[in-house]
Amino acid sequence: MDLKTMTVALTALLLGGNTAPQAALAPAPPAPAAEAAIPADPALWVVKDADTTIYLFGTVHALKPRLSWFDSAVRKAFDDSAQLVLEIPLPDPAEAQKVVLPLAIDPDGPPLRQKLTEADRATYVAAMTKLGLPAQAVDQFDQFEPWFAAVTMAQIALQKAGFTPGDGAEMALDKAAKAAGKPVSGLETLQQQLGYFHDLPQADQIAFLVAGAKDVDKFDSTITAMVDKWKAGDAEGLSALMNEDLTSQPNLYKVLLVDRNARWAEWIDNRLKTPGTVFVAVGAGHLAGKDSVQVQLGKHHLTATRVKY
Repeated sequence: MDLKTMTVALTALLLGGNTAPQAALAPAPPAPAAEAAIPADPALWVVKDADTTIYLFGTVHALKPRLSWFDSAVRKAFDDSAQLVLEIPLPDPAEAQKVVLPLAIDPDGPPLRQKLTEADRATYVAAMTKLGLPAQAVDQFDQFEPWFAAVTMAQIALQKAGFTPGDGAEMALDKAAKAAGKPVSGLETLQQQLGYFHDLPQADQIAFLVAGAKDVDKFDSTITAMVDKWKAGDAEGLSALMNEDLTSQPNLYKVLLVDRNARWAEWIDNRLKTPGTVFVAVGAGHLAGKDSVQVQLGKHHLTATRVKY
């Protein structure tokens, strides 16, 4: 899978929650009947010094039901930790809308479809149609920036494939932390996270959107393959899926992965100066590949050790 597909997939997983216009979203699939749990053993790492332990857990922000991943070593590491740190604290939907809309709407530019070439416009509209959006819903997106249309397209595709943020790892971790009275904080704010997309040059946003539209038919198989690697704890395989081609959209790759991984590694280095045990959960794509958080930690002379279980 090339970076065009990976960035669309990662963006949907990155944002997790539903920020799309209600009219644009397809109906949620019916809840499945009770079935046996599906075992999953995702990768877990630990960084420590004499008085501080930091667990690094790679998440998938939207999952299908019945995956039994929050047990064994992952559960023990979480229970042993006094604090949960996510990419962002899970926002209240109403508050999220207040952050999202000013960044997503383009009040001064031409309508979205006018920003696209004739060929790209046809590809984009065809993708939205394949996802089941009526013409009036597609019309709604003309007020938005290209990045937001790309992210929403990914969210709808996730939903149609049966993946929901409600079953995602962050939701389960956040719920467990609050039940246990553990403080929950974020490495970033929602404003920062969405700002990475909003601040992308227009050409990069359009390339991001068109890449997702071209690959919309592959979305289900792409995410399923990623989750299969995640369930198996196959970080190397996940890395190979995500990082097969790192050159097609280098600016996106740098902004969404490399720069953030470097900042998070610096945060971990600083956090090691304070005693205690912390459970850090970030998207699994950040913990795999040649520019992963673990690689960035090496620049701080720190080693993340894989927890075997």
